[in-house]
Amino acid sequence: MDKEKVSENTQNITRKFKPVYLALKNKTTVYILTLMLVIFGLFSYNQMPRESFPEIVVPYIFVQTIYPGNSPVDIENLITRPIEQELKGMDGVKKVSSASYQDVSTIVVEFNTNVEIKQALQDTKDNVDKARSDLPGDLENDPLVLDLDFSEFPILNVNISGDFSMRELKDYAEILQDEFESLSEISEATIRGIDDREIQVNVDPHKLEARGMTYEDIALALQLENVTIGAGEFTADETRRVVRTEADYTNMDQIRNTIIKLNGGKPVYIRDVADVVDGYKEKSTISRLDNKPVVTLAVTKKSGANILEATAKVNQILEEQVERGYLPQNLEITVTDDMSTYVKNEIATLENSIILGMILVIFVLFLFLGFRNALFSGLAIPMSMFLSFIILEQAGVTLNSMVLYGLILALGMLVDNAIVVVENVYRLHVLGYSTLKATKKGVSEIAFPIISSTLTTLAAFFPLMFWEGIVGEFMSILPQTLIVVLASSLFVALVLNPPFIARFMKVDDIRQKVDWKKSFKNAGILTAIAAVFYLIGVYLLGNILMTVALLMVLNVLIFRPTARWFQLRFLVWLENLYERQLRRALTGWKPILYFSGTFILLIVSIWFYSVRQPSVVFFPETDPQTIYVTLELPLGTAIDRTDEVSRKVESIINTTMEPYMGIVKSITTSVGNGKGGMFENEQSPNKSLTSISFEEYKLRGDINTSDIMKELTANLSGFVGAKIFVEREDQGPPVGADVNIEVTGDDFDQLIKITDDFMNIINEDNIQGIDELKLDINVHQPEMLIKVDREKARRYELSTQQIAMTLRNSLYGYDVGDYKDGEDEYDIFIRLKEEYRNDVSTLMNQKLMVEGNKIPISAVADFEYSSTYDKVNRIDFKRVITISSNVVEGYNANEVNDRIRQLLVEYQMPEGYDYEFTGEQQEQDESSQFLIFALLVAVALIGLIMITQFNSFIRPAIIMMTVLFSTIGVFLGLAIFKMEFVIIMTGIGIISLAGIVVNNGIVLIDYIDLMRKRRREELGVSEGTFLPVKDEIECLVMAGKTRLRPVLLTAITTVLGLIPLAVGLNFDFITLYTHFDPDFALGGESTAWWGPMSWTVIFGLTFATFLTLLIAPVMYMLTIRINYRIKKMLRILPEENKEHKPQEQV
Repeated sequence: MDKEKVSENTQNITRKFKPVYLALKNKTTVYILTLMLVIFGLFSYNQMPRESFPEIVVPYIFVQTIYPGNSPVDIENLITRPIEQELKGMDGVKKVSSASYQDVSTIVVEFNTNVEIKQALQDTKDNVDKARSDLPGDLENDPLVLDLDFSEFPILNVNISGDFSMRELKDYAEILQDEFESLSEISEATIRGIDDREIQVNVDPHKLEARGMTYEDIALALQLENVTIGAGEFTADETRRVVRTEADYTNMDQIRNTIIKLNGGKPVYIRDVADVVDGYKEKSTISRLDNKPVVTLAVTKKSGANILEATAKVNQILEEQVERGYLPQNLEITVTDDMSTYVKNEIATLENSIILGMILVIFVLFLFLGFRNALFSGLAIPMSMFLSFIILEQAGVTLNSMVLYGLILALGMLVDNAIVVVENVYRLHVLGYSTLKATKKGVSEIAFPIISSTLTTLAAFFPLMFWEGIVGEFMSILPQTLIVVLASSLFVALVLNPPFIARFMKVDDIRQKVDWKKSFKNAGILTAIAAVFYLIGVYLLGNILMTVALLMVLNVLIFRPTARWFQLRFLVWLENLYERQLRRALTGWKPILYFSGTFILLIVSIWFYSVRQPSVVFFPETDPQTIYVTLELPLGTAIDRTDEVSRKVESIINTTMEPYMGIVKSITTSVGNGKGGMFENEQSPNKSLTSISFEEYKLRGDINTSDIMKELTANLSGFVGAKIFVEREDQGPPVGADVNIEVTGDDFDQLIKITDDFMNIINEDNIQGIDELKLDINVHQPEMLIKVDREKARRYELSTQQIAMTLRNSLYGYDVGDYKDGEDEYDIFIRLKEEYRNDVSTLMNQKLMVEGNKIPISAVADFEYSSTYDKVNRIDFKRVITISSNVVEGYNANEVNDRIRQLLVEYQMPEGYDYEFTGEQQEQDESSQFLIFALLVAVALIGLIMITQFNSFIRPAIIMMTVLFSTIGVFLGLAIFKMEFVIIMTGIGIISLAGIVVNNGIVLIDYIDLMRKRRREELGVSEGTFLPVKDEIECLVMAGKTRLRPVLLTAITTVLGLIPLAVGLNFDFITLYTHFDPDFALGGESTAWWGPMSWTVIFGLTFATFLTLLIAPVMYMLTIRINYRIKKMLRILPEENKEHKPQEQV
């Protein structure tokens, strides 16, 4: 926005902008308000919870039902389908996904983002309750219904190890667990690497049979003896007492010595038929850190909690527990996967980019406007940000990279409104008005045009606020931040700045010589004071004073002479050069040539871009901070075997990583866990996950972790007998696998055939870049199928349930109560001894007691080995099998998916079956469509605002053409530098570009109209009369020349505000002032993430600035000529033009 948008026509302005009059009348109030904004802004900034990315609030509701002893197909039919049937009629449901496992049904209901999560939870509970009557009658527990919160995730792992037994380590872990979970910021601390304690009653079936007893006899004996029962109250000796029988088990011998029953008059104790062991549940997880066994605490923060505060409190607890002696000194405690470190680095990088961008912007303002006016304009940056922090903090927004990037993108635009106000007031002050009158008049002149131009910028970002889905929730905070910040800048420019301008503005003559002696004297005094602070060790204040002293010296020696040269010589030369070029472009047939040439350049740029074929990606990829190596053995593999193979894989990993150990923070392994997706069950004894965490980017030197990932992939590719997947940490919102194909239908065998065909077709083509195709189910789950001869069983008065439950109790066990140890309680489980549990003969020959007769299971049942599905998946009430794969680092997921589409297009799908590309591809398609829609809506809103402002269709059309032509710079920049087209970031960058470019167009077109109007008044002709060609050209040239500086200033400040992040120019100003360490670095995760959006704006705005200054006047001239010829042809020319025909010579 330009400083003199309406102000040149001062004699016609009578409107008063009342807010500025009120602000000037109550200066003291404004000063206090400003101080309060600073204080509360800083307070809000410190109070805002820190996150790397925004907390995603998407209404997902999770329904889990446990029904032991049932296969996946039975679970689907008995549990999943009846519940789904009731969920069908719910309002606001976007997607229903379910998975039926052995014994467990899980259903995930995804609602539209406009549905409140509390309402979604209640609606789901109500509908699940309706399904209760259709569920099995022997279902022990009701379905569990709860909401899923993506913001609750592990923020760090605490690993404890040392010369202690695993039980001792578990005890220490439980001490820490209680302390961590007492923190208000922590949701839970999960212990991994060791299973829960369990009292095991391991039965010898032969001894049990010899005494004619069953599992039920043991269970009944334990349940009858392990009790605490209140009997009531009685009064004795005038004292009322509570009567209570307390007989809970408190030691192992009490259990061992429990009498089961009398046998021939002799008691049979539990010790006679079983071993009682104080042990652990069946091993399900094993943890290692740097090849040493550890017990791990995964600490999860609560939604909305400040990750930095939560981590600090966890670390404080670790220190205090050791200092107070609750934990031994020789206990090794290692913190890994600390998310707060990444968040601190990410936020610090963006904060320093803001500071550096602010310095560059203010320096440019100084060159263009001089020191005092630059100070007034630059004040808008911190004040707008402080006000924004207050609003965002009250709205519950966390301080994350989206918010900070919004501030960086807004840096150049923040000063735009302030520049308009300051320059207009300064011009009137130079003309002789007092500062008070100049402020009133100057702000009133441009207040409404400023509001209008700000609205056009906000209109560009407004549609992005309605972005739906996970990606929309993730990205929508960016437009929200920009809207808040730009609206804040409007308030600062029109209300807060004017009283300061009226009080402190002076005419600053750049030609006036500076009193260099006074400047050097003041600098010397500040240096002496700084030296005192250095001596007493207060480096921060000393460095601040030294900086001020240095700036005083540099102002005299460099800054002011540079500004003088820039304003008096360079800008004058640039304006004259521009005037000559513009005059040339407006004469004769050159306007047509310039416009045609620009249009041809647009076509060429698109062609050049398509020829260069830059990669198209959904989200930007950075160098991995963590690499995950997932080992997957055949389903059914015991965890000990998985652990054995995992150690071999770890050996290869350690050998590969040996040259890079200087940048490796930790290598952790969790056997029994895989890298699960959003709703995948990651726990399985046949899986192992090794995580390799690296130091932050600036500490890695020239080492590229993406290359390490490729090296690991190559070294592990020849591993025989197992599947190994090398992946990186998830970036951005959860969107699914790179390749994700969902095949839907009714018959599972047919689905398996189709997916097998698909995998064969894809694998035969040997597409480069596919990691490894895998199904989301395992069709070869080993099983031992018991077949009961019902006729034989009924002869012995046995039921199938009796047989099944006997086998279940033998293997899985029978929970008969709790064993109390202090405040803790542990399960007491009865099952067969381990050597018998894995012996088929023993299992099948177990005797069932029927009226004193012992009937072996093998007499009424047989068995066979077979395989089955490990689960049944359904999406939107249809069975589904998903084929998925990641794409190898360095290859493009879109190109891989396009090739797969070509391969599958000719496949003849059976009737009733279909397939769809989902996951990242689906989110990408939806986001692309939304961004196109958002751009069209933004253009429509901007056009509507401009039509209202100009009361014309032609002028908005000219400005919109400059927006279209600005994409030339984007296409050429991406093509020349071979940059990726990042759908999300580049798309938002183009929308942002539209809002910025429009403002410059409004500045120029508005002033051209003003110049033409004045010229008509000078000539005494009516409104709508065509001026002579010479006058039309003069108006266009003078308008362009007058608007050159503000247009350049807006463009340069915006570009310079983005440059630090675009190139990765990192300074740590805090460490610079506290430890003399600037911690300088180039590049980083922030640059890789935000660079595409920054470069899009930089390329487009740089090119659009020249278009606005040159092509916009050219198009304006063409519209005048076309309008003249049309009116001439229709014979509706104004009377003045019929006489001298001013346009005929063109």
